[in-house]
Amino acid sequence: MDYLIQHVEALIFTAERPVSIKEIKNCLEATFQANISKTDIENALVALTEKYQDDNFSFEIIEIAEGYQFLTKGAYHNTIGTLLKQKTKKRLSRAALETLSIIAYKQPLTKGEMEKIRGVSCDYSVQKLLEKELVAIVGRSEGPGRPLLYATSDKFMDYFGIKSIKELPKLKDFKTADSEIGDAGKVEEVVAQATADNDTPPASTEETDNSSNNDNINTRNNEEVQ
Repeated sequence: MDYLIQHVEALIFTAERPVSIKEIKNCLEATFQANISKTDIENALVALTEKYQDDNFSFEIIEIAEGYQFLTKGAYHNTIGTLLKQKTKKRLSRAALETLSIIAYKQPLTKGEMEKIRGVSCDYSVQKLLEKELVAIVGRSEGPGRPLLYATSDKFMDYFGIKSIKELPKLKDFKTADSEIGDAGKVEEVVAQATADNDTPPASTEETDNSSNNDNINTRNNEEVQ
């Protein structure tokens, strides 16, 4: 097919997320009603990758999240970072990051399983992660009530710049002497302890008032006995 490289280049440039070889192949075959070999597409990708290695380009084609996408080169990350910071000041909260970590390493799992690990409610964090499209609902558990199952999305890999979920650091990497602070413990215990104070609501005014009233009553009773 003529101009195959240009067509592949246009698809990668237009796609909002990393586009896989399979998606490129299906799109081109549907458009031109002709069989296009996977080898030809792979050769086109190699040629494009080499083309954008030239210093005259501020961006390049990177294999990421099991697909290919145009990304800015490292030399321009600070400039792009400044723009992104100016456009939005919102970041994932600590609770959301911890919930996302649990999902990434334990997926797929239910909200109840997340809360069992964290020790606190995950409703708000899960909702925010769904809104940011970092996690997705992938089905239902076979357990009682058939609760929803959550897992990381393709956008999660794009967001953190990894090719696949297998590139996440292994849990054992966090348990070495060089990376530990204090006594070692289970991941679940560390996460729950670190977040319990942040997510547990303070005692209500009503409970404080009742406690004060009980103390006053006990004081008066002791005076009457005397």
